Amino acid sequence: MHDPTHYLFFTGKGGVGKTSLSCAVAVSLADSGKRVLLVSTDPASNLDEMLAVALCDQPTAIPGAPGLFALNIDPDKSAEDYRLRVIDQLGSAADEAERATVREQLSGACTSEIAAFDEFVGLLVGDADGFDHVIFDTAPTGHTLRLLSLPRAWTGFLQGNDRGASCLGPHSGLKMQEERFRAALRALADPDQTSIVLVTRADRGAVREAARTSDELRSLGLGNQRLVINGVFRASVAGDPVAEGLARDHAAVIAALPESLADLLRDEVPLRSFDMVGLPALRALFCDEVPAAAIERPQAIEVAGLDAMVDDLAKAGRGLIMLMGKGGVGKTTVAAAVAVGLVKRGHKVHLTTTDPAAHVALVVDGSLEGLVVDRIDPATETARYVEKVIATKGRDMDEADRALLREDLASPCTEEVAVFHAFSRIVAEARAAFVVMDTAPTGHTLLLLDATGAYHRQMAQDMGKVQGRIITPLMRLQDPDYTRIILVALPETTPVSEAASLQEDLRRAQIEPWAWVVNRSLAQTVTRDPLLLRRIAGEAAQIARIKGGLAQRMYLLPFAAEPPVGIPRLLALT
Repeated sequence: MHDPTHYLFFTGKGGVGKTSLSCAVAVSLADSGKRVLLVSTDPASNLDEMLAVALCDQPTAIPGAPGLFALNIDPDKSAEDYRLRVIDQLGSAADEAERATVREQLSGACTSEIAAFDEFVGLLVGDADGFDHVIFDTAPTGHTLRLLSLPRAWTGFLQGNDRGASCLGPHSGLKMQEERFRAALRALADPDQTSIVLVTRADRGAVREAARTSDELRSLGLGNQRLVINGVFRASVAGDPVAEGLARDHAAVIAALPESLADLLRDEVPLRSFDMVGLPALRALFCDEVPAAAIERPQAIEVAGLDAMVDDLAKAGRGLIMLMGKGGVGKTTVAAAVAVGLVKRGHKVHLTTTDPAAHVALVVDGSLEGLVVDRIDPATETARYVEKVIATKGRDMDEADRALLREDLASPCTEEVAVFHAFSRIVAEARAAFVVMDTAPTGHTLLLLDATGAYHRQMAQDMGKVQGRIITPLMRLQDPDYTRIILVALPETTPVSEAASLQEDLRRAQIEPWAWVVNRSLAQTVTRDPLLLRRIAGEAAQIARIKGGLAQRMYLLPFAAEPPVGIPRLLALT
């Protein structure tokens, strides 16, 4: 990227290294004398840890990298600023009751999304003047595709709509942004201004998602794409089955790239022995790694496996099991293994996912009596929700009013509400059977939990002191006899830190995680490869960190050169 465009978007499946690469490119450009702004649009951003600086929603200079500034788009602050701007549009004629009504209309997770989007739009239409390059480290793919599609969605929704979206309050509050949306759409679609960097790993699921993302971005008019394959491994020791198996798998994935990706300009970044934390590591990412002296194999780590965890889970006989964590840590694999393991022990199981980029059916890759596999599909749930509202709220309306109601329901915010309703419905199923839920990467999941909390508060307010027997989804998530939250992490600094941060967020909502799973651990393999041995040494420190007080229970899933796809391999894990 010797002559990059003004705007750079790094996007891809969670865990592929978007933040590492976007930070390394930003540091490299700043080192070359450019003035660079690095922006995270991820609600669960880890830029702070990567750059070793406490960031906020304003550009912060990065010590040790002159010319580099970074910020996190803060969903809560963005939402409050947006509320104040909309309320201000009411003018002095509005009384306190009207202002309170508008504030209530703007209290949901939908407003947080649109407010963060508004901050993003601002950076595309002039709020980042004075920088040579603006680099966006985006949330995992599903969240990012929604973000990038919003300029077109809101522009289309506003066209000819004289009433606005009821979920966003007064029409004036949204209409005043219309020209900004159009300008953002023009900037995104201009290949002279904007480049999309698709990041993947040499992993079949990540490549499949990168190809789907590439196609969807093209349909949005974003065709200036290039591909980066991160963490490519090549064995350096002959006769090491672990190293040779990993290298063989990476080579096979790259050789079979889908045509849409194979045609793109491509870079391959080698797997490194160190974690991407701090400026020295980021500067070293694009340099040849100097072979280190041989190190002794660390002592074996004794931790129970998934078979023991599923035995413990099966004792309850029913309940909700939710897998959470950073993107790319293997939540889907662990969720699928838990589901088939419970079926193996004689239970009926519903395996589902809240991830917009779901691959749970591809991991299961087969059928098993007693197992139902599906996903919460945003498009399907939105259509179902719209028809339900028309059939109930619109039942006694005339045709003109029903048409206006449908117009309101065409708002991009409706999808968030519909997905929450589907989530609530599936949570309730666990009263009588096991439901195993593979959640979206952390930031998207936190937004869903925000919606759950907002619904609970609204219901409590509506019911008053006499709440009767109402049980909200949040109450079910808070009940340790009903719900077991399992945090999945890789034995690396950033995934462990993000899981620890998620655990604190859950605890603030009075939800206590039940266990941690450390996935893809090399520590229990017999590799002799020097690079992999250095990674094992780093693993030991992170596993000790988890055992040292982060987790009530910890289980370990060893690294496998061949991905555990298909029911036979999943059954073997449990």
